[in-house]
Amino acid sequence: MNKSSDYKRVFNHFDEDGNGMISPSEMHRRLGLICQEEILIEEVQFAIESLNGSSEQLGFEDFFSLMENEKDDVKLEDLKKAFRMYEMDGTGCITPRSLNRMLSRLGESRSVDECVNMINRFDLNGDGVLSFDEFKAMMN
Repeated sequence: MNKSSDYKRVFNHFDEDGNGMISPSEMHRRLGLICQEEILIEEVQFAIESLNGSSEQLGFEDFFSLMENEKDDVKLEDLKKAFRMYEMDGTGCITPRSLNRMLSRLGESRSVDECVNMINRFDLNGDGVLSFDEFKAMMN
């Protein structure tokens, strides 16, 4: 199975009346069954409108975009959490020392010089540390 067919299955589940479109009320009911927190119908209408300019219906292409954007948001949040684990000095970047400390916590014994070399491979602007954007590029 590919990603598109997986999303199509989910889309069809949300499309209760089988008309090939998901109405705000259909989405609201289905999300109410799977979400742990209450979602307002107005929030659903706003989400649909922000995707296609209308709060009337959501087609499969818009649904696919919504799912892909959500997946990207989750991945970005996971990357931010990982970055914060390595960025221990409160500097907003990963330094050779913070990388060394985190690797030691993970059971990887590396010298600070080795950490400098590791950072230099992905340090795009040559400042000797990894910013979040450089970390993100390294992880992709």
